[in-house]
Amino acid sequence: MILEFDAYVTAALFDAKAVPMFALGDGTARLVTLEGFVTVEAHDGAVLAACAHPSGDGLLTAGDDGRVVWSRLEGDELVASEIASVKGKWIDAVAASAESGLIAFSAGRELHVRDSKDAAFSRIFTHDKSVADIAFDPKGRRIATATYGGAALWYARIEKQVPQMLKWAGSHALVLWSPDGRFLMSAMQENSLHGWRLSDSKDMRMGGYPAKVKSLAFLSGGLMLATSGANGAVVWPFQGANGPMGKEAAEIAYDQDALVVRVAATPGAGLLAGGLDDGRVWVCDLKSGRREMIKAEKGAAISALAMTPDGRSLAWGDEDGGAGVAAVPL
Repeated sequence: MILEFDAYVTAALFDAKAVPMFALGDGTARLVTLEGFVTVEAHDGAVLAACAHPSGDGLLTAGDDGRVVWSRLEGDELVASEIASVKGKWIDAVAASAESGLIAFSAGRELHVRDSKDAAFSRIFTHDKSVADIAFDPKGRRIATATYGGAALWYARIEKQVPQMLKWAGSHALVLWSPDGRFLMSAMQENSLHGWRLSDSKDMRMGGYPAKVKSLAFLSGGLMLATSGANGAVVWPFQGANGPMGKEAAEIAYDQDALVVRVAATPGAGLLAGGLDDGRVWVCDLKSGRREMIKAEKGAAISALAMTPDGRSLAWGDEDGGAGVAAVPL
């Protein structure tokens, strides 16, 4: 299925029923149906970030209008409800945990936490510098934030606390926990990846990228981490107590004429998808080495990419508003 939205695709997602969902730079959310898609005007301005709602129903979007909105289908109608509003600030990042039911979002230097099952619950944690990204740990109890100088770890429900700081000089743009909760990974504004082993805060510096790392995805039960930022998808081994320390990365589906700018993967298996800066999309089975081009036509750079946990479906979007959904032929 090929779709045309005519606005920058901020995020491509799937809900718990494998319904494809898209968030766009024009402030709308789109959910795909058998007839095409339905649209809701979620924000007065651009959607800056999006994630699946912790219930598995619909998506959460964060906008430059200072609002977090939940969009979902009720019957054949797409409806939107405001989850939170922060006056005069952009909501730069949003994350949710199906395990705890918590929702977190960042506004400037503040990390906000809400409970999808308790409208009265609210926590605000303040940083010295702006928060660029947020991520829940696998149990949904702790939240990592990417900020200048490293990452901060907060207990999501404790009101007054001092965060654990994982320090590394520079500006950190993305954070992601390993599925077993033993490692925290960060993509930096420079062309490098950094990580910490949480048992002892041991640093892992993983450089050598020709471009900025914009996308991270664990796969194969957390035994591998795939990243964008090179001519192929860079895959780091995470077996053993030391993770990737002292080990070399592999580069999958190398293409001298394009860069991988987005990756998506199956959490429990070895399927990996890559979105390129020339608009193409491929998927690869790392066990067999088989690779299939899902979108062979070139165009605007891929800006969003998602795969269902079972690896059967892939959704993508690009910087010019082109999008698509396809079955994975592997």
